[in-house]
Amino acid sequence: MTPPRRFALIPAAGVGARMGGAQPKQYLLLGALPMLRHVLDTFAGASVIAHTYLVVSAQDGYIDSLLADAPHLQDRVTVLRVGGATRQQSVLNGLRAVQADADDWILVHDAARPGLTVALIDQLIAAVGSDPVGGLLALPVADTLKRSDGERVRQTVARAGLWAAQTPQMFRHGLLTTALEQAHEVTDEASAIEALGLQPLLVPGSTRNFKVTLPDDGALATLILKETP
Repeated sequence: MTPPRRFALIPAAGVGARMGGAQPKQYLLLGALPMLRHVLDTFAGASVIAHTYLVVSAQDGYIDSLLADAPHLQDRVTVLRVGGATRQQSVLNGLRAVQADADDWILVHDAARPGLTVALIDQLIAAVGSDPVGGLLALPVADTLKRSDGERVRQTVARAGLWAAQTPQMFRHGLLTTALEQAHEVTDEASAIEALGLQPLLVPGSTRNFKVTLPDDGALATLILKETP
């Protein structure tokens, strides 16, 4: 029996409106390279990943240039121009386009998390193992949390047991496809799996694997990427 393969699926069809840039944020330069290039290089360097699939919009005018400058990615990355209006739809469209078996593992990763390392990928895969559900990188919440009422605090929220979800989020192709087809407006893959009544495994991630969302985040990500992983 052929063992399950592991594929990376990166939804990158968004426009990054909160960054306020002239181009989608996944193409923002962090140091000498676009943010997305850092992500693709990481997965290309992970021997446990059989192949990486990148989901972009049909109108994406940047990806061809990015890949032309990275010949080492030619055989490691396949571009799928099937991006949807939401992350959920982009991931689902990508799953339907990927040549994978139902038991193959899919690691869905945010294009805006350039701080991912091969070590974190290996850590997630080792922890999930052959888990019947799957799992995701996440961090226990350390900050005191406040629920607001407009601009004022309405209440303090107990942080015990709370985790901040990261990516990759790793689930079997068949299960994840079914979950996303049935889910209603979820913002990550684990939420869709949870809606089926299942409990994904939480695997400790890293603060360096944060999501670039606001303009100042790019400078912080650039500093982190200068560090040795």
